[in-house]
Amino acid sequence: LMMRMYDCTSGEILIDGKPIQSLNLENYRAQTGFVPQEVFLFSDTIANNIAFSVDKMDMQRVQNAARSAAVYDNIIAFDEGFETMIGERGVTLSGGQKQRVSIARAVFKQPKILIFDDCLSAVDTKTEEEILNNLGEVMAGRTSLLIAHRISTIKNADKIVVLDDGKIAEQGTHDELIGLKGSYFELYEKQLLEESESVG
Repeated sequence: LMMRMYDCTSGEILIDGKPIQSLNLENYRAQTGFVPQEVFLFSDTIANNIAFSVDKMDMQRVQNAARSAAVYDNIIAFDEGFETMIGERGVTLSGGQKQRVSIARAVFKQPKILIFDDCLSAVDTKTEEEILNNLGEVMAGRTSLLIAHRISTIKNADKIVVLDDGKIAEQGTHDELIGLKGSYFELYEKQLLEESESVG
């Protein structure tokens, strides 16, 4: 809905107070960084995959985006570094590395709106925390939507919307939702228990 692949059948989406349908679609999408759950990378260099949104290569910006996505160290460990080919003719990246290259691509674009669609599911919680800390600076002053199943991903959001069977069940800050002791609280307790069991 946010990328206008579909239009709303009821209600409306407003961007800066304007209905999303009234915006120039090409301009709107150019100002939006979207990281899907199913990552798509090109059979090209890592640098070109990150800098996909621009005509002129800026290696410093590519490297900064890779640092923000906590994938810089992985990239420079390859013999060819950022010039490493990926895909059919090159190296195969892990699921977590692919997700982080895709995050770097969105960060590189410097969009006004960032949408992360459960794109940290393939990284461990320690790497996730590093990425979220780095993205804190990137997301400052930008509208950012994080879609996630792990509460650790979204607990610092200004507003959390809990969906249950496609409908809004609860909404508020992390502390407000914990205070409600509803479905968010139950999910939080369950995930804390799972984490402690995996450590113990």
